[in-house]
Amino acid sequence: MSDEDLTAKLATLRDKRGYLLPHHGLLALTAPALLTAYDAVYTAMTLDDRVLSHHDREFVWLGILIATDEEIATHHIAKFRAAGGSEDEIRAAVSLTATVCGFRAYHFAAHDWAAHLGNIDFRADWNRAVLAAGKGVGPRLCHLTACAIQICNGAWDGLRWQLDHAYAAAVPEAELAEAISLTMFPGSVPYFVTAAGIWKEMIAAGELPASDAFRIWANMPGQGGHGSDD
Repeated sequence: MSDEDLTAKLATLRDKRGYLLPHHGLLALTAPALLTAYDAVYTAMTLDDRVLSHHDREFVWLGILIATDEEIATHHIAKFRAAGGSEDEIRAAVSLTATVCGFRAYHFAAHDWAAHLGNIDFRADWNRAVLAAGKGVGPRLCHLTACAIQICNGAWDGLRWQLDHAYAAAVPEAELAEAISLTMFPGSVPYFVTAAGIWKEMIAAGELPASDAFRIWANMPGQGGHGSDD
């Protein structure tokens, strides 16, 4: 690739996103085919419209970025504001993420102190805490964001609790799927794979009132990876 072609490619990326990050140039210089594929995935995941509004998608992004200490992706703050997001909603994103990152305390009390505190419904208390922390953005968006944050934290029991509460609140499955998919890059693809597996297992076990399409997915055999009969 000539110097002119490299400069032009980077300029195209910058114009498309409004910014450049260091890995864009590195991939353009050393692995242009990988950069093209990466850009296609990034575009489909974060730029193309699916089911979430721009406002709601960017709110979920704020929770993900706070949970993963991702300080460089400040363009999502600008995108949230451009989509109508308010300062109070940004405060709600910080409050919600701080609360969900503290899930371990609720899980500890519910699991390790169950014999002593069995009269306390910590799952119900947890749901109230999540909704209170995100007050101002609505339960649906709280549930979507909390699911994504639990994945970023690798809090798999937390994800189970969140999915249960999300279904109880009638959060659309397609919206859940989009919110969860946003964790792929900052939270890691392996975490996303694990999260999809947990969701699938809960549906297959009858723990979630899933739609017919999602039940077909959950009950399809052979999804356990290489060498597995699952």
